[in-house]
Amino acid sequence: MGSGLIAAAVVGFVALAALKILVTWLEPRLAFFPVAGGEVTPLDVGIPYRDLTIRTTDGEKLEAWLLPHPNPRAEVLYFHGNGGNLSGWTAVLAGIHRRGFTVLAVDYRGYGRSTGRPSERGLYRDAEALVATFRNGLHQTGVPIVYWGRSLGCAVAAHASRVAEPDGLILEAGFPDARAVLRGSPVLAFLALFSSYRFATTDLLRAGSRPVLVIHGEADLTIPPELGRRLYEAIDGPRSFHGVPGGHHNDVEPAAAEGYWRAVLQFVESLMSPCRSGGCR
Repeated sequence: MGSGLIAAAVVGFVALAALKILVTWLEPRLAFFPVAGGEVTPLDVGIPYRDLTIRTTDGEKLEAWLLPHPNPRAEVLYFHGNGGNLSGWTAVLAGIHRRGFTVLAVDYRGYGRSTGRPSERGLYRDAEALVATFRNGLHQTGVPIVYWGRSLGCAVAAHASRVAEPDGLILEAGFPDARAVLRGSPVLAFLALFSSYRFATTDLLRAGSRPVLVIHGEADLTIPPELGRRLYEAIDGPRSFHGVPGGHHNDVEPAAAEGYWRAVLQFVESLMSPCRSGGCR
């Protein structure tokens, strides 16, 4: 090999290494938008709750909220999106609770008052810790367990379903994997080739047997509705899809709220028969 080719190979290697370092630095900044602290709580909207501290296997301390319902239709473990903190999601959690659900939600590492810094693997560990805490003392018998993920939280909920399978899974405003989201931008799609982040919701769902409800706003400009449809089509086993007319990505209450909640309640009702016969997980 001539000296020119050797020099070109060295330059190319150095450039690729530098690009990998750049992407490693960039990816958490592009994937996560945590907000520290948080003042609003469910009490501010009239809902009693318990403020919990959950420890992860790698030593982080996570803040979690338990909104118990006296007569729940189901118990929901809620995995929020990549922005804000629990305070910012209070209205969403309250809306679920008011429809008759006990809700347990966690702030991922680096969000709100949780310690640490977010990463893909870190969020999965957070999900594992939440599931373990729920299963070891918070779970009530006789009602379905539902994992509910929103946006990036869909991948986290899908991972949680591999740790301990729920009775049902709700995936709202989700996507098949991170690269599918980035394909609309040639630059980001190229950089994604060097990223360690996958958030591959469809892969995490493979081989599961639980029913899945996919919900997606038809006016979602952040995660286009066709990605929600692709996620739905890739699911093995029982599944249903609900498109929300006029629904956007960050709606607190969807534009077509009546149909939205009807789809959720019908899905949960379909999970009740196994519970009545003692078959809940």
